[in-house]
Amino acid sequence: MTSRDSGDTAWVLDPILQIPHVRAAVLLTRDGLVSGYSDALSQPSAERVAAIISTVQGACRTAAAAFADQDSALLRQVVIESDHGYILVAPTAHGTCVAAFGDPEVRLDLLGHRVHSQVARLGEKAMAAAPRGVDGGAEA
Repeated sequence: MTSRDSGDTAWVLDPILQIPHVRAAVLLTRDGLVSGYSDALSQPSAERVAAIISTVQGACRTAAAAFADQDSALLRQVVIESDHGYILVAPTAHGTCVAAFGDPEVRLDLLGHRVHSQVARLGEKAMAAAPRGVDGGAEA
């Protein structure tokens, strides 16, 4: 399986898609825009998944804060189990999110490890990007 991307995102999703029984993955922004997705999804399906995952994350952040009687909560991951399999969602610190779907036979521990590894790589790449000046150009 490979990933379709709207930029250079295959390096994020392909290692996740190599796990046995992983069927699809999406890289999205916190507000639900698709940055990349696997071949198992059509573009409309990827966009629908991204919008739903964005909403689910918001609801989970709100629920975690409410249960802790706090104003906000930092979400680390969301796992959804259904009769079709598992969805694992992990946000990054810089506003993107990785979501992966595996069938019921997927090793959830391996999926979680790989997703979080890729999230860490995304963070490293974001931190290594050149800072931008106020006018949008690279700082000297």
